[in-house]
Amino acid sequence: MPASSTDHSPGEDAAASAAEIRAGVPLLEPPGWAVAQRALFDLLDHGWRRFARDFTGPDGRLNYTGRLTTRDGVDDFYEVFFNWPQLYLLGGADDLLAASAKHWEGVTAHLTELDMLRDEYERGYDWFHQGESLLLLYFLCMADPERWSERALRFADLYVDPVHGNYDPSRLIVTRPHNGSDPDRQGVTDGDVYPWLQKEADTYGYPLEWLPEAQDGPYPLSADPRLGARMRERMGVGDTAVNLAVAGLILNAWVLSGEQRYRDWIVEYVGAWRDRTEANGGLIPDNVSPDGEVGGLLEGRWYGGHYGWSWPHGWHSVGHAACVAALAAAVTTGEDDYLSMVGTSLDELISRAKLMPFTEADSSLRSKWAVELAGDVDKPTLHLPFRHNDSGWFDYNPVTLPVPMALWHYTASDADRARLEQLREADGLDWRTVRPFRAKEESGHEKAWFAFLAGDDPDYPERILAAAQAQVRHRLRRIERYRDLEVDEADIHVWQQCNPVATEALVQLTWGGPQVLYNGGLQQARLRYHDARARRAGLPRDVAALVTSIDPEATTVELVNLSPEEERTVIVQAGALAEHTIGSVRYTTCTDEGWIGDMYDYGHTEPVVGESETACDGAFLTVRLPASTRIRMTLRLELRTRTPSYRSPFATSADEPNGATEEETA
Repeated sequence: MPASSTDHSPGEDAAASAAEIRAGVPLLEPPGWAVAQRALFDLLDHGWRRFARDFTGPDGRLNYTGRLTTRDGVDDFYEVFFNWPQLYLLGGADDLLAASAKHWEGVTAHLTELDMLRDEYERGYDWFHQGESLLLLYFLCMADPERWSERALRFADLYVDPVHGNYDPSRLIVTRPHNGSDPDRQGVTDGDVYPWLQKEADTYGYPLEWLPEAQDGPYPLSADPRLGARMRERMGVGDTAVNLAVAGLILNAWVLSGEQRYRDWIVEYVGAWRDRTEANGGLIPDNVSPDGEVGGLLEGRWYGGHYGWSWPHGWHSVGHAACVAALAAAVTTGEDDYLSMVGTSLDELISRAKLMPFTEADSSLRSKWAVELAGDVDKPTLHLPFRHNDSGWFDYNPVTLPVPMALWHYTASDADRARLEQLREADGLDWRTVRPFRAKEESGHEKAWFAFLAGDDPDYPERILAAAQAQVRHRLRRIERYRDLEVDEADIHVWQQCNPVATEALVQLTWGGPQVLYNGGLQQARLRYHDARARRAGLPRDVAALVTSIDPEATTVELVNLSPEEERTVIVQAGALAEHTIGSVRYTTCTDEGWIGDMYDYGHTEPVVGESETACDGAFLTVRLPASTRIRMTLRLELRTRTPSYRSPFATSADEPNGATEEETA
């Protein structure tokens, strides 16, 4: 990746060398969004403490005394806490990082006792679920890279080093759909038949429906050939598109270490999938046989692989994994061409879109959309097909934006923005609507956020913050209801349903970024913040932030210090990984020092506000906020001009896990 001048020379504190400006506009009437944002931080602090008290033990593990009878379940233990260190990075409580680490350690010890892990890592499972499990680790690495670096690199080496059996460098494939730390874990189940429940079969159907044996049914699930020997033979070996999510694990190792071998692996593996996509007419295939051939075990079909286009989730799994991988390749190389395999696949689905009420769709995710659409289930809305089999495209669902938003946020290109605008224009629903729901992915409000960024909905910040508060309070009631539940294996999702940490609104409003791609992505953001006095990541106490534009040439953010007595100092960081350069900043200043009036003035007059501009040339900008002040800044960002890193602005280069300067790694 290209890099410009370094933020700091070896041994120098980057915060000390950053450009500095000072807020001078008095805070007369605090904006509602700022007050609501700080109130949400306070409520979230109460929420995570309450959850930890009622659902976890002294070592941080979840209160669970049962067994796990299948390969499934590891993700459900880690997912509960996935956004806790993310909240710390946003500005959550000082002790939240230590608490998050304790829960990772406790859950890991517990799952090891349950024989689900080996050497702290998943023994072998699909990457739809592994990607979910690892989000907690990625955020811990982002918040405390020195502590987590060794572990994260060890996990990445399970794939980068072929000795572990997960990767075949001659065929450029991950060798099996269920992979991890145990090379002896083969196939897709420990038993004779894949443990598919009747409810799941009714919802998602069966794999390998085209097999002649499948036509002789119906079979009981315990004897269905599609779930037994045929599934092991045709879907239990070779590569599958959802394995692309492993690129997030390798990208995390590269960001931590800067080691070339991690970049090389991403280029090699993701590049092979890009080539397969181009050979398939721009639509990413979902399976590669052990000999490296697409469709080699499925009579030439580009679809039909494990967690692929046909079964069970289609685009919901394939698209997200491909986006995680394409972004990883683009980040490590600086070449956006890797994103094409996602864009062309997405555009293929869009070309087959239908405008119809959800009640007329054949969606396999009916419970999801019944909640998210609420009273609009009968209104015509744009639907895309999520799945494909021998009969063609099917499983139509309303347009979801995590993938197209991730693409546009990364590239800032006119083409990626135009795709979003075209989807909005074709949709039958008002994208400004903020619906009161919270999915486990902690996303789903991208449409309303995009409308806000487009300048169409100035009230969005207060409405999304109110929705977030409502969801936290709802989950606090859930905690009260279920805290004494004796959780068994069928109930393990109750913890996710009670997790009171809601971060989507804060990620959008303060960082100017989309929520992380849930199946294993790394965080995207235009800006992040550090507390200069506390020397830690996150907004300082009493400070609120609102990003209203993410145009690189005019990334606009307002900072407000609600404290009536104390000055706060914020270090603004360009990019989630300090990968951007702040070229300059224009900011509001108060030009009338006499606005307060005299001793006989019983009111106040509005201050006269002007603008100043300061040149910058780094990833960090220091902003001093005297008590009861606000500042509006427009930053000109040069995107992706620096080597991505989890480095802190307070650490010298020698302190960082990857101690090389940018000039050395560029």
